[in-house]
Amino acid sequence: MTPTTPDESGNGPGADTDRGISRKTLLRAAVAAGAAVPLLATGTVALARDAGSQGRSLTPTPFCDDGDDPTPDQIEGPYFKPNSPLRTNLVTPGTAGTRLTVSGHVFGRNCVPLPGVLLDFWQADNAGAYDLAGYAFRGHQFTDTTGAFTLQTIVPGLYPGRTRHIHVKAQAPGEPVLTTQLYFPGEPRNGTDALFDPALLMNVRDAGGGKQATFDFVLDVDGDPGTGGPTDPPTDPPGGSWAPGRPYAAGDRVTHGGAGYRCLQAHTSMPGWEPPHVPALWRRD
Repeated sequence: MTPTTPDESGNGPGADTDRGISRKTLLRAAVAAGAAVPLLATGTVALARDAGSQGRSLTPTPFCDDGDDPTPDQIEGPYFKPNSPLRTNLVTPGTAGTRLTVSGHVFGRNCVPLPGVLLDFWQADNAGAYDLAGYAFRGHQFTDTTGAFTLQTIVPGLYPGRTRHIHVKAQAPGEPVLTTQLYFPGEPRNGTDALFDPALLMNVRDAGGGKQATFDFVLDVDGDPGTGGPTDPPTDPPGGSWAPGRPYAAGDRVTHGGAGYRCLQAHTSMPGWEPPHVPALWRRD
């Protein structure tokens, strides 16, 4: 496909001549017009993981088969802090705000789920303030062997100039970092926030006294579906026994408990992170 330079609306000369209008473009247009986003029979938004399970082509957010439609990036903003704690629950006792669970999967362009993807979340508290002194409402995690993640948090508060949103950085092992933001449907400020992108809307529903949200990330990488089952012989020898306090890089191989494992995400090992117990960091050969 010959590169072109579309205007801000994405409708510049030649933008869709070779592949037709993308599903993401249609989704944006539908939301802007106030139409409902694609739904499943259950009434939930169609996500990338549904395409395989339902045996039909659906429009996820965004579609992981368009080839040029990975999850859109957005600015980092002024409130990011590195070295967030490893945790999936950002809520502590006495935390004010409406409880929110965000779950989903991370896929490559070819719709293959990506294990071991680093997801670093940060957001405002119930009053719309970011913690710059500590790490409240900040935390990172890794997708599991199925590419899935779950985050326990609250609905972020509003502050001047922005609609409600959650920041996130996503990085597959050894790949570039995607920095983006997730948004809530039906927010009055969505129409006035210059950064708002309907392609980044989560699917949100009420759940008891809180809310549940879903979103599938599509990274600009090709997922590896694998070349065989776990009985395939290793192609290279393990690189020694696993031990705590050692830096491991993606692709490193170790043995532990008589089995071989391959590192999925660069990290420094520590007690409790032995390969069988942390599938986000180690995959058995």
